[in-house]
Amino acid sequence: MNMAIATACVLAVIVVLASARMLRRNSGSATEHKSRAWRMAVLLCAQAACTALLYCVLFPPAVEGEAGTLVVLTAAADRPLRLERSPGARVVALPEASAIGGAERVPDLATALRRHPATSRLRVVGAGLVARDRQATEGRVVDFVPAPLPRGLVALWPPGRVMAGRQFEVGGRAEGLRGGSVVLLDPGNHAVARIAIGADGRFRLTGVARSAGLATWRLRLLDKDRQRIEDTRLAIAVEPGTPLRVLVLAGAPNPELKYLRRWASDAGLSPETRISLGAGMQIGDAPTAFDAASLGKLDLVVLDQRSWQALGAAKRAALDSAVRDGLGLLLRLSTALPADDRAALRRLGFAVTPATAGEVRLAAAPGIEETNATNREALPSLTRAPLRIGAADGSPLLIDADGVPLATWRARGAGRIGVATFGDSFRLVLAGHEDRHGELWSRLFSTLARAGAAPGPAIAGDPRAGQRAVLCGVRDRATVDAPDGRQVTLLVDPASGSEDCAGFWPRLPGWHVLRDGDRRMPFDVRSEDEAPGLQAAALHEATQRLVASGGRAMPAVASVPGPRWPWFLAWLSLTAAMWWFERSRAGIAHAAPSTPDS
Repeated sequence: MNMAIATACVLAVIVVLASARMLRRNSGSATEHKSRAWRMAVLLCAQAACTALLYCVLFPPAVEGEAGTLVVLTAAADRPLRLERSPGARVVALPEASAIGGAERVPDLATALRRHPATSRLRVVGAGLVARDRQATEGRVVDFVPAPLPRGLVALWPPGRVMAGRQFEVGGRAEGLRGGSVVLLDPGNHAVARIAIGADGRFRLTGVARSAGLATWRLRLLDKDRQRIEDTRLAIAVEPGTPLRVLVLAGAPNPELKYLRRWASDAGLSPETRISLGAGMQIGDAPTAFDAASLGKLDLVVLDQRSWQALGAAKRAALDSAVRDGLGLLLRLSTALPADDRAALRRLGFAVTPATAGEVRLAAAPGIEETNATNREALPSLTRAPLRIGAADGSPLLIDADGVPLATWRARGAGRIGVATFGDSFRLVLAGHEDRHGELWSRLFSTLARAGAAPGPAIAGDPRAGQRAVLCGVRDRATVDAPDGRQVTLLVDPASGSEDCAGFWPRLPGWHVLRDGDRRMPFDVRSEDEAPGLQAAALHEATQRLVASGGRAMPAVASVPGPRWPWFLAWLSLTAAMWWFERSRAGIAHAAPSTPDS
């Protein structure tokens, strides 16, 4: 039942009750005060007519009107833009728009549509519609004439979960900075990465989160003359790294194993290591059973070529079963393989082809700027095994300077298998590039290791003070701690379904903490005027989604609510006439005067 029908029903009940009361009161009156039949008929009819007129005031009858286009001016609509006004188009300016001559100022889009109900098409001009006005466009065709985006950062793709000691990537897009560059500054304001901005404005930078905690990095945009254009905060909540349970098997002691163990120890991994000395002798940690139960407790197994070849059929089958259940496996190959080993790799989904062994150099890490004396030196060469590993459904994990994969991985069941064809990454450490050595092994381990716990709550978009933010993956009655110590309780929107999203309106910029049971998730809120390019691009994207949703235009002649004022005047006039008539004596019976006895 809509509002009009509900109101009509209420008014009808009121008229019936009032009429019944009037008739009952008249029947119980003394003879000299009773109303005549014609007076009662007038009062009852006038009362019903007044009620009908009141309904028409609230819901005026529809009339036929010409459907047209409404030009909606938003922020930045004062810039030079060509407006193609169709005949009958009206122009309204939302509060964000500057004063423009001839435009009707409205507080929001819903008000504009109530004033112009015959609107079938909206032409939005400028920065785009804010969240307040987007729902009002439902059912109408939307065109968008966007204003140019401001020069600077217009898109930012921050890293997801960042673990201490791990590498992370951040990407984005800049507008109007062809030939410029982007610099990544760590919390100590040191430039750790620089990359040129691509022809499409996109860039991708790499950094390493050294320790757990709340860290504020920065992205600095420079033009082609190396002049600073913009600094944008990049707030990262670095989580304590969960130590991976790693088993490393080696067929013999070698420098590669030595420096791998040293890196793992520095990263807090403490891997279990076993090194074969031949004749059945091993050194390192005490051997454990190579079965499903033992492998199920591990996150990653690293085998060099000799140790993998030494595994029997039963152990290889147990290892393959554990990989399908989620275990990660890294095979380090350094020499040519016999036919049976190539066949074993094919069964794991990898194609092996002979290649020429040689010296190769690693590709530059994404965005790393070689600024200091150490980085100016060329990276040392590594030795590639005489093999080329490929997989139809695989992905490169590490490439050389020529773009040829040095390591490839593919999924197998719930786990991942990687094959590396280099064996002397320790040269990086000896040449003073310990950071590149750590980044190399961090990438290999983090990509292949068993998947961790399911991701926690997520924040949609780029939250800002004074604007609605959306938090998904939360439980009802979760809370948010604001920077000033105040706590806000969240209510999950039932319409969000299984995503379990709740709305939140932050008042202050800075770090907030979401508390959801035992889970704590810090997140950053920008100030209202920070990073204007990101905000402008977000408005563009949200308005473009309205265009893509494709509402249905109204017909050229549409039924629209008529004016209210004639009905109001009629109601007021009739009500005043009733007021006068009820107080008059017209139509009231008078008793005949009594004659005294003579």
